[in-house]
Amino acid sequence: MAIDFQQIYAKIKEIGIGARERRERIENVRKHARNLLEENANELDYLRMIVEHATEADPNIRCALPVNESLGSHIPVPGSVKEATLIAADGSQINPDRHASVQFCLVNVGAISMCLNSHQSPFIFTESELLYGDELDTTTGTMTEGMIALRRDLKERAKLEELSREIEGPVVTFTDGPIELWGASGGEDAESFHEALRNYLSVLSRLQERGIITAGYVDKPAANLVLRLLELILAQREGQKNFRDYHPLRGASDRWLYGEKFTPLLGPGERSAVFAIQSKSGKDYQGVLSPHFFYLNVGTIGYPWPVRVEIPKWVADDPEKLDLLHAALVEQCRMMGSKPYPYLLHRAHEVAVVKHEEKYQVEQMLEQELRRQDEEMDVGSNKQSAKGLQGRTRR
Repeated sequence: MAIDFQQIYAKIKEIGIGARERRERIENVRKHARNLLEENANELDYLRMIVEHATEADPNIRCALPVNESLGSHIPVPGSVKEATLIAADGSQINPDRHASVQFCLVNVGAISMCLNSHQSPFIFTESELLYGDELDTTTGTMTEGMIALRRDLKERAKLEELSREIEGPVVTFTDGPIELWGASGGEDAESFHEALRNYLSVLSRLQERGIITAGYVDKPAANLVLRLLELILAQREGQKNFRDYHPLRGASDRWLYGEKFTPLLGPGERSAVFAIQSKSGKDYQGVLSPHFFYLNVGTIGYPWPVRVEIPKWVADDPEKLDLLHAALVEQCRMMGSKPYPYLLHRAHEVAVVKHEEKYQVEQMLEQELRRQDEEMDVGSNKQSAKGLQGRTRR
């Protein structure tokens, strides 16, 4: 038996006993959060002042920063998109496996471009990069999974910029996940992150210069940026200075605020106000590159599904670009039926994903070539061999 089900069952019963108490607490917290949002929906100057004071005490605070729309805004979907080219990109990777006989890394990016209302089939692109030997070495050792993920993210965004060149008319580009580039800014990955960030800011600048719309689509968002703003209101009232451990609204969430089943702030197809993102990393994204976001309900009546859409300031400041992105994403999500998600992102993922049999095939091709060239090769670890034994028993 792999686990002790008796212990697990006892814990599950304990969880069940506390369910009613948890539900009542969460309902009270959610009601308090909704009231705070409604009371302060139009107090934008006051909210910006609260965020400014809080970040003076703790610059690591990450929250929503109101711009010029009410917190209770629910902007209906604009008319359907008549003319635009949509480009989506996604990526996957194979990380080096120290237990394998050959060490390599593969970064695979898939992209798909579609010109709306043109009767043309979508164009599909794949870019695969294999890294081996010295290419895996860094100043501190071997490439970490974080470094490889960073490389993948940068290649996704660079592919969007590359494919958007020479296209006439409006262009909307998007990837899955935040628009900010994430990585370790300290420790052994710091050098790779800062180099990737410089390249990424260059990509963003080129997109901005050509007026390209770009966005990051975050499905089922976990970060509670608006809720954190509401918590800062309570912190201001109570004179609280220890913001890091202050979470009086834990139990509520941004997803609940904008997608509560019976009285959601956003109806089907509606977007929220646009917010700036207050964060420590914001100093890296200056001026028109600074990250903003809005929530978008891509669900239906009775089945709301709020997602977070992250955009740079140059898109947030342009009503026409904002409306085009809004309408395009709603139409893309409706193409997927009861499980709304941008159709092109779904297709890009299908193109990018590396299947297990493909990984095995690459590994075999690489091993065969190394043997052909009489290059010295390692062997797989004993641990990996033991894991591969069929029907093994513990003694």
